[in-house]
Amino acid sequence: MPHRDQEIALLRKEVELLMEERQRLLQVVGAAAVMIAGIDSKRLPVGAIEAADLVSTTINRLPEETLRDALASVHAEIEQGVLSGNEME
Repeated sequence: MPHRDQEIALLRKEVELLMEERQRLLQVVGAAAVMIAGIDSKRLPVGAIEAADLVSTTINRLPEETLRDALASVHAEIEQGVLSGNEME
């Protein structure tokens, strides 16, 4: 039984690490979404526009619930189709 308890403890730790990593990734996605929403694409160089398009396309592929979790993680919300961000941490 001790071996099984060790396996359970290791799995528990791994799940905790994965959840922490998910939270950090959600923060990155949320911050990127807020940044992209605030960009005036007319003022960006072509290379930056292409990079912003890549980021926005990738973000738009996320399930809505995941995007909402990401925005919540950086205290941002969707207002009338536009993202608004409070202070990002």
